[in-house]
Amino acid sequence: MKNKKVIIIGSGVGGISASALLAKEGFDVEVYEKNEQPGGRASVLKEKGFTFDMGPSWFMMPHVFERFFKEAGDTDLDDLKLFKLDPAYKVFFEDKISIEIPSSADKAASTFESMEKGAGKKFKEYLSDSKIKYEIAVNSVLYKNTDNILGLINKDIAKHGRKLEVFLPIHKIISRYFKNSKIQQILEYNLVFLGCSPENAPGLFSMMAHVDFNLGVWYPIGGINKVIEKMTKIAQENGAKFHYNRPVEKIFISGNKASGILVNGKKIKADFIVSNADYKFTEDILSDQKKRNLPADSWNKKVLAPSAFVIYLGVKGKTPKLIHHNLYFTEDWRPHFKSIFKSPEWPVNPSIYINNPSYTDTSLAPPGHEALMILVPVANDLLENDIWKEHYSNYIIDYLDKKMGINLAKRTVFKKIFSINDFKNRYNSYKGNALGGMAHTLFQSAVWRPSNRNKKIQNLFYVGAGTVPGIGVPTSIISGHLARDRIVKCHAKPK
Repeated sequence: MKNKKVIIIGSGVGGISASALLAKEGFDVEVYEKNEQPGGRASVLKEKGFTFDMGPSWFMMPHVFERFFKEAGDTDLDDLKLFKLDPAYKVFFEDKISIEIPSSADKAASTFESMEKGAGKKFKEYLSDSKIKYEIAVNSVLYKNTDNILGLINKDIAKHGRKLEVFLPIHKIISRYFKNSKIQQILEYNLVFLGCSPENAPGLFSMMAHVDFNLGVWYPIGGINKVIEKMTKIAQENGAKFHYNRPVEKIFISGNKASGILVNGKKIKADFIVSNADYKFTEDILSDQKKRNLPADSWNKKVLAPSAFVIYLGVKGKTPKLIHHNLYFTEDWRPHFKSIFKSPEWPVNPSIYINNPSYTDTSLAPPGHEALMILVPVANDLLENDIWKEHYSNYIIDYLDKKMGINLAKRTVFKKIFSINDFKNRYNSYKGNALGGMAHTLFQSAVWRPSNRNKKIQNLFYVGAGTVPGIGVPTSIISGHLARDRIVKCHAKPK
């Protein structure tokens, strides 16, 4: 395989994963990255003594990372300095009530019981079903290349098919267990990180409760970017070469094969190409547009994951009300979801995520300061300019000060805004979606998600959040495994 060259477009999580695993197999791997650093949406921002994870900030599904490091040839996780967060996160409600969510499932059951009589027992039942769904997903779906619905069928899916509740919206399932609206919101919000609302997410994704409460929320000292650094180092040790500030302009197609890429006006030949770039962008730069997996105009009919209005905020002093992960929920969040998925507009009364890693890790900010990331889910392709972004950021900071009493405005010493147009410009993100692809609605998940192989080009493959298994850091890592398996199988075929 040493004579077979693999070019990887983009060094997001999926690209790095694929580069490390393919280099481990002996392929000659080169990665071409548009930006100045690896990580894609998991980039890091360092300014004025503050360090911010620009995108993903939750470390979950640790077994996925363990499997990747093992297959890539590095089983030492001590250098990541991982530890489990307890409490896992804190939820603030519009009525001024706040609840810390413990990392123990038993303690979480007690918390829910205090909110609704009988909810503790029901939560354990819900969690048991969630675990079954998760184990089926991991064992039968996530690590398997499947090209049609028949490929998904096995004895576990046949046995538990009805329990998977694929065709029910998750809100209906959760409402069946719990009547308390606060409990419902706690169990439903993580769907936003899959690009969904509770009304359009398939019931299968109740498996996220197992991820949350049984597997737990973890943190690597130094932030998520420390994981990117370790993954990149492993890829390089395996022989992969990384080229930064080298945007790919075109993928050359000759017959039914990709012959190479165009970078800075120069053609670079390849035996295989793996794209970690935005899925639509990848197909937009094919030299033969007839070889697309998805017609360009079909994207207008897809349900995209939301964009985000992100504020990186350096503040002086501590914020006693905040812990590491914090969520603010409005009493009725349906108007916010409507403004994202149905009637696109800037939300006036949004639910918001606040990441405060300085609570756990003082290395991320100057002494006596905190590095916060404030994230507002918003619709894609909303109109904005620098004046509007400044206005809306001030609105959100004042909004949080009024709703939560955390006094950010007067303590701000650093602010940077990253929004819809920034996602377009930095990541070639279609319509500025923040999570890397389509929302995980029923017919945009599993075998209905854009394929990780081009069906008309023998040697072009896709990784990252836009393809299977889907959105998220762990699933993007798994996409690298799937691409590796495709290419190894393809290489092993007789000529």
